[in-house]
Amino acid sequence: MSWDALKSQATEPGIPESAVIDTSKASVARVYDCFLGGKDNYEVDRQVFQQVDDVAPQMKGLARDHRNWLVRVTRFLAGSAGVDQFLDCGAGLPSAENTHQAAQRINPDARVVYVDNDPVVAAHGRALLEENDRTHLVMADLTDPDEVLNHPTVAKFLDFDRPIALIQCSTIHHVSDAEKPLEIVRGYLEQLPSGSYLALTHFYDPQDGGEASELARFVEDVFSNSSMGSGYFRGWDEIEAFFDGLELVDPGIARLNDWWPDGPRLNPLSAADEVLIGAVARKP
Repeated sequence: MSWDALKSQATEPGIPESAVIDTSKASVARVYDCFLGGKDNYEVDRQVFQQVDDVAPQMKGLARDHRNWLVRVTRFLAGSAGVDQFLDCGAGLPSAENTHQAAQRINPDARVVYVDNDPVVAAHGRALLEENDRTHLVMADLTDPDEVLNHPTVAKFLDFDRPIALIQCSTIHHVSDAEKPLEIVRGYLEQLPSGSYLALTHFYDPQDGGEASELARFVEDVFSNSSMGSGYFRGWDEIEAFFDGLELVDPGIARLNDWWPDGPRLNPLSAADEVLIGAVARKP
């Protein structure tokens, strides 16, 4: 299906037909699309990507590692953990394998609701919805847990009497301290039933003056000086706080490639490997 066709078909309930794509400002979803080698982006997005790529080309690999991490996590949740409901916040643009595909490969009956507020993501909504009746996309502000959890589509297709996997990958590190990111995550978790899981990744600054910390500061500056908005690299204690009261799944908070990798590490660690960490945790 062509890009123009996708844009013309974004007419499902909850996916506003009137949404306007602003090509003068970079967007998080489209910049990530650049890092993944996608084509659904504009010059303004490519400018942000290029600034980072010129200094740290290894960040492209980190973007792919992040997607692979999400797939491994989804397989664990749909398989060993037995979760069949997923709320994926900050859905982003479709990639090689998406949450619903990874989950439904393990359990064809798994339900996935994506959340995003980017009109470009909305343009892909119809294509996602056409795959099956267990995959849905809602346009909502992921920084407002009440808006998301009370959305008619979320309420209709997710059963809050059974465990739900909440996915917050590459989302919370775009939320400023003033917006109270910890309260946002807790706002979701408080309304999810026992046995639910949180899968979260976050930009990380080792704060040790080393190469990784310098890279973190550089990327943060690029984002803050762009029209996209900001990306915040936080310290270990700040990221660990998102999992307070939850039961971390082994190996806990870790570099992405250290979380149940598909095989042995063949390449040496780079600074980019150190600046994005994640974990999966269960709500008791």
